[in-house]
Amino acid sequence: MRAVGRGDVSLSAFQAALNTRIAAWRGERIVWHGLGAGVGGHCWRVQGTTGRWFVKTAADARELFEAEADGLRALHAARSVRVPQVLEAGECGGTGYLILEWLVLGAGNAVAAARLGTQLAKQHRCLGARFGWARNNFIGTTPQFNAWHEDWPGFFRDRRLGFQLRLAAENGYQGELQTQGARLLEKLPAFFAGYTPPPSLLHGDLWGGNWGVLDDGEPAVFDPAVYYGDREADLAMTELFGGFPAEFYRAYDAQFPRDAGYPLRRDLYQLYHLLNHLNLFGDAYRAQVERLMQRLLAEAG
Repeated sequence: MRAVGRGDVSLSAFQAALNTRIAAWRGERIVWHGLGAGVGGHCWRVQGTTGRWFVKTAADARELFEAEADGLRALHAARSVRVPQVLEAGECGGTGYLILEWLVLGAGNAVAAARLGTQLAKQHRCLGARFGWARNNFIGTTPQFNAWHEDWPGFFRDRRLGFQLRLAAENGYQGELQTQGARLLEKLPAFFAGYTPPPSLLHGDLWGGNWGVLDDGEPAVFDPAVYYGDREADLAMTELFGGFPAEFYRAYDAQFPRDAGYPLRRDLYQLYHLLNHLNLFGDAYRAQVERLMQRLLAEAG
């Protein structure tokens, strides 16, 4: 996916076209304020006469934004964790866009983190019939394939870890990384001995940068990669890239205690995201991925 820029529809032309659309929809005059780069594109505060909205734009990104919109709607319907309301997602002149409710978010704190832990535990009790999702979506800009599967270890092997390993091979990461990866896929059942999770509604990309706190103290989350999976996959992501406050985990466990085998599977689920970062951002993640694979193989026996 490319950022809006030279070679794409001009941003001014796109803004004019979307202004017309929003004006017809809301009956308002629109002013755009740039907020900087987003994943593959740009982020904006769009000010109208009676309100303002958060808008994401990127070239050739209709599918990405429509998938994100579907995920946000599903999280909203769960009535557990606050998410921005979706107003519209689509494409205009070759540029994809997503229009969301504007939320004023501050940094997380211990009290809000505890509330989020309680709310996430409630969300994880929203169960699906199978593992996966009704459509494919994205983790960052990487495709995330969600075809339904009856068996969680099989889903994680085929749709998550196996896919990232194949993508790494296509990106030139061969040798020991692929050898270790193949061995790990063979040993995957060892991580799930005596553990059969139900298909919980997951945020899918719940790291520390994807939540904040509203003025009233209510936590909110955003930028999901939703599917039905093992709830521990969400919790594992919260411990990667900075982590969440201890109050979050205490509150979560008070409502929905983690299984004793969680620390072992946490490393496995984090490997998925680290492989994705390797595929997105390059060789800086290779050593970390290989060390984690070695540790997992040792733990699997």
